Amino acid sequence: MKEQYSSFAYFYDRLMTDVDYNEWVNYIETLIERANIHPKKVLELACGTGNITIPMALKGFSITAVDISQDMLTIAKDKAVDNNADILFIQQDMTQLEIQDIFQIVMCCCDGVNYIIDSENLLKMFMEVHKRLNKDGIFIFDISSYYKLSNIIGNNTFGENTGDIIYLWENFYDKSTDLLEMDLTFFNEAERGLFRKTEELHIQRAYKTDEIIYLLQKSGFNSIEIFADFLLEKPHKNSQRIFFSCSKK
Repeated sequence: MKEQYSSFAYFYDRLMTDVDYNEWVNYIETLIERANIHPKKVLELACGTGNITIPMALKGFSITAVDISQDMLTIAKDKAVDNNADILFIQQDMTQLEIQDIFQIVMCCCDGVNYIIDSENLLKMFMEVHKRLNKDGIFIFDISSYYKLSNIIGNNTFGENTGDIIYLWENFYDKSTDLLEMDLTFFNEAERGLFRKTEELHIQRAYKTDEIIYLLQKSGFNSIEIFADFLLEKPHKNSQRIFFSCSKK
């Protein structure tokens, strides 16, 4: 059976070198400043290998970081130590949060929400986040847009050869369920001239913004702002990344 984020965890950073995580962190700070709050405690869900967690910790935020993958967390912890970043990492399913602390900011970046493929579980996660925000806190998260998953990634195949790693990324989009199945195959050089094959299956759901807004309102969020593609502009039909900034106010 193919797994999620086991072997991939060890290739993830190598294959994501084109992602500007500093831009991501700066944009999150812009949304925080826009909300006119000065947070100290931050909860990050689906933190992955810490590419956003660590830069934010180095900026002075006190971060508790959660991820379901032990492999991802192992890499994140090692990177945090290398960068002298003080971060509490916890292995936990973000749809079943057991953390009792209250935070000024809860964030979930880089498609974390897309990986919650059941609406009831997404509502449960939103409700858990709502309970863990103080009265002036905000919930910031992003999704790959419906347009991106259904039209750009869906039913397309991607691949790359970096020399010691070869990967093939095959995507199958089901219009009836809005689910995107991503079959990842990796060949990494185990010995000189010999490659080891590993496979993983990832499934994401393409959510429309109206669906997300409905679930946020149902979970108690009263003020919801939506932006697209790292700008303070409303999404259009071809926007690829949608950001949500939500508060209880």
